[in-house]
Amino acid sequence: MNNTIEKIKQQVINCKKCKLSETRTNAVPGKGNFKADVILIGEAPGRNEDKNGEPFVGAAGKRLEEALKKTGIERKDVYITNVVKCRPPSNRVPIDEERKACQDYIKNEIKIIQPKIICILGNTAFNSMLGGGEITKFRGKTVRKNNQIYFLTIHPAATIYNQKLIQILDEDIERLFSLVDNLKKSLEVSIDIEISS
Repeated sequence: MNNTIEKIKQQVINCKKCKLSETRTNAVPGKGNFKADVILIGEAPGRNEDKNGEPFVGAAGKRLEEALKKTGIERKDVYITNVVKCRPPSNRVPIDEERKACQDYIKNEIKIIQPKIICILGNTAFNSMLGGGEITKFRGKTVRKNNQIYFLTIHPAATIYNQKLIQILDEDIERLFSLVDNLKKSLEVSIDIEISS
């Protein structure tokens, strides 16, 4: 099974499906536990990620790790990836063409890992994965689409510009893992939004 995640990683590293391949330093494949209960999906790599070829290694990544640790979860326990695998110039929001170029990678990551919950981090991931917008209105909610459960929260980067959001991220991550615990015990979890495909 890990070989298949390895295969996706190599495809991402060598990808030339869109123009971002011309401006990136490194493509940034997903990373983490390929048997994880949770996949966390962000927007796109930033400067540090582009430099290191790893997701969430900058300031936003540190915030995410801190929120996970408060819940007793290590980074290595989860799988972390982005909707788009290469850094858009000047950290702009990825355009549709770039998101489409990467969508098979994310679909395959989900198919292989089969997480109990997919945690959506921020507006771009919310829009790309579920067609939603305004994450602040929907954060903390659960969504079901095609029998997959999603949990919505803010992007950790938002906490860098607004310190008040740190507590919100911490509370959401705590709720996320209490939902995971319930699912592991085969308990029903309440779904806030149903999306028919």
